[in-house]
Order: sequence, then C-alpha cells, then structure tokens
Amino acid sequence: MLCVGVAARRGWAWMGVGGRLCSTSMIEEGREKLKELGEGEVTLEKDGESGVATITLRNAKRRNALSGRMMVQLADITHTLSACQDTKIVTLQADGEYFCSGGDLTTVRAICNPRDGLLMSTLMHDTLTRLHTLTAPSVCLVHGPAIGGGAELTTATDFRIFTETGNISFVQGSMGVVTGWGGGTRLTRLVHYPTALDLLLTGRKIEAEEAIKIGLADFIVDSETRFAAVGEWVKVRSGHVGEVVRGFKTITMGARDLPAGESLAEERGVFSPLWGGPANLKALGKNIKHR
Repeated sequence: MLCVGVAARRGWAWMGVGGRLCSTSMIEEGREKLKELGEGEVTLEKDGESGVATITLRNAKRRNALSGRMMVQLADITHTLSACQDTKIVTLQADGEYFCSGGDLTTVRAICNPRDGLLMSTLMHDTLTRLHTLTAPSVCLVHGPAIGGGAELTTATDFRIFTETGNISFVQGSMGVVTGWGGGTRLTRLVHYPTALDLLLTGRKIEAEEAIKIGLADFIVDSETRFAAVGEWVKVRSGHVGEVVRGFKTITMGARDLPAGESLAEERGVFSPLWGGPANLKALGKNIKHR
C-alpha cells in the first residue's frame, strides 16, 4: 500500500510502489538545498464550511514553473493536508494561462548534478505521493499547458478536469532525462501501458479531447467559467459528511493498490465505525421509505 505513516515513524519515507524507501535525512537535505532557490509561491486556502482545500501555483511570469522554493512550499502543504481530518476535497490549480511548465530553470541550473537531482527527486516523490494518497479526494484543473514536471503534477490527483485550452506533454526525454517526480509510474497506472510508454517516448502534446479518450482526463469545462464549473463539480461530490467522503477514497485507493483480501478487510474497517454513527443515525431518523 502507498503509505507514509509507519515508514515515516521509523525515519523513512515512501518513494513509490515496490517498497523502495528513502531516508528522511535525504528529504531534509533536499529541502535545505531547494528552499531558497527561485521565486513564486504555492498557497493553500481552506474553506471550513465546505471542507474544500485549494492549492494554487503562483509563478505566472515563469509560466508557473516550480522553483525550489515552491517545491518546499508544496511539500509543507501536503504535510498539512495529511494531518487534516476536516478536508473533504482538495483542488490543485494555477494562476495565469499555463498550468505548469515544469521545473523553474533557475532552480534546474543550480542543481544540475546527479546528487542534487536525487535530492530534488526524493523530495518531490515524497510530496506527490502524499498528495496522491491523501484520504480526501483530489482534483486538478488543467487550464493551459502542463509540460514536463507540470504533466507529472497532474497525475498526482484522483481526477483531472481540462479546459479546452488544457494540454499535457511529457517532454522529459527531449531534456535528456526521464520523469523525476513519480509521474511515469502514476501515468502508467492511469492509462494503458503502451499508451503511457508512447506518451513518454514521443513527448507529444495531449489535448483535452484525446486526454478524455485515453483516460487521462475526466471532464472538460469551459475556460471562461472554469472556476465556477469546478466549484459545482466539487459540490456534487462533497455532499456527504467528511468521514464518508474520505472513506470512499480510502476504499477505492485500497482496491487500486492492495490485494483483494486486504482491500476487503480495509473496506470493512472503514464501514464498521460509520454504521450506527452520527451520520447514519441522522439519516435513519428521517422519514425515509423503501423505494
């Protein structure tokens, strides 16, 4: 299972599927190396009434490229959200006309050696795995291009909503590297293996309509009304109490990542405390009838 908790308590953090772990000291070293590099910021806004948390990339003058500083801020945000039990849905969006053009070149040039690359990759693997495995469902609004590392970011959420101007390109190969933020693994789990390999090898642009066809996008909304459309989409899917919303995420994530027996056991574990709980008793107290 993709889980950070037990490993983290033992001084390790999860790097992805397959049991590969990395020392938290590497993550901390990466944080120190990156935290002063570049500009821009990543912000978190939480609406206590709706339970919606919004992450926004804010580096529009550099097409929302992630600087080292922004990577550390995103790491901090995923830690905050991991500890929250009142969040129903997390949205990831960006300012400006781009979603994200990958890593900020100022940062990239400052750490362009294998050791620093490993530190950056380790931090981002940990960060995006935390985002990917939050108990709250998550959705990414792809408005404008998501390129390289930006394409990898889009794979870390449960859903992807495109506007008609949204597109994704895994261009890492043209830079002489492969995916460094865990996007190769997550992409292959989202689409058929040959499709994922083709997208990585060619680096071609995937527009909204094709993204829907291959399973990389879930919905397309109008660019002009995108925030309202995403707000309505979120509202429809966050109508249950938080424990139920997060419970469904836990169940489906377990079904995706665990053997069937373990997933079924986890499903029972999620169900039993809710049965006879406050939300269940409240529903039963209403004047309901068999349909």
